[in-house]
Amino acid sequence: MLVLKAEDVRVPADVLPEARDNYIDNYLAATRGTGRLMLYACDQKIEHMNDDFFGKGIDPADNNPQHLFEIGSQGVVGVLAGQKGLIARYAPDYPNINYLVKMNSKTNLVSTDQDDPYSPQLYSLESVLAMLEAGVNIVGVGYTIYLGSEYESTMMAEAGELITEAHAAGLIVVLWIYPRGKSVPDEKDAQLIAGAAGVALCLGADFVKVNPPKASDEQSSAQLLACAAEAAGRTGLVCAGGSTTDAKHFLNQLYEQIHIGGAIGNATGRNIHQRSLAEAVRLTKAISAITLGDYDAEEALDVFEGREDFKL
Repeated sequence: MLVLKAEDVRVPADVLPEARDNYIDNYLAATRGTGRLMLYACDQKIEHMNDDFFGKGIDPADNNPQHLFEIGSQGVVGVLAGQKGLIARYAPDYPNINYLVKMNSKTNLVSTDQDDPYSPQLYSLESVLAMLEAGVNIVGVGYTIYLGSEYESTMMAEAGELITEAHAAGLIVVLWIYPRGKSVPDEKDAQLIAGAAGVALCLGADFVKVNPPKASDEQSSAQLLACAAEAAGRTGLVCAGGSTTDAKHFLNQLYEQIHIGGAIGNATGRNIHQRSLAEAVRLTKAISAITLGDYDAEEALDVFEGREDFKL
């Protein structure tokens, strides 16, 4: 089991002295005391609307938003990431979950052919801090930037200001960064993803969520990811989980992303919540066994298939 002590947490210089202990507590809570992030992504109800929650191959329970929180409560996750309103409606019934508030979102109704993507901030940090003061277990905030969009400068400015204010309050920040727009011919180009990781570092993020790069003829996706992880420096890089796939394949891919690609955890949504409650809970434990417990992929598959349990 990985163990990160409070004195070993690297505290950014933009964290105010009076917020230093809060930042350390939030970092350790988000990473469950390991330094690795298991981010349970529940922000797709705006991003992909209902397509990710109802339809062929999706468990019927997923259409009810409470399903997300039942999984987060019964499973093993680092943080549940979602929009402020979603968290506000359900957090009082699930106080044991660590929450990360997603500060911006957009739907997928406007295609890149119509307009370059822009995802504006939806609410103020002050409103999030008010929820924290009211007792909601918020440990951080998140923001998406679409690099290559004609609106990237606006999103970077919003993200930069958000990070400054969040760190001053002792919150951690995760950036979702995706190269996307009419000027981006290949969103999963390895060099572009490494560039996105470097942007996250320069903006001051604690973690950055990127898409895994597409494999080349010479190197696997995980091997190419290593360049991005190095470019991220002291910003921890995690990969998006993507659409639902076979659990064995997913766990092998995650293990390689961490142990070959240098990822500092994972960010998984659909692969978890589109399953039944029992199966989704087992998958959170299997993912966390790799991410937080440093299990290998075969041991994690045993957790998923119920031959072994995983608890922190």
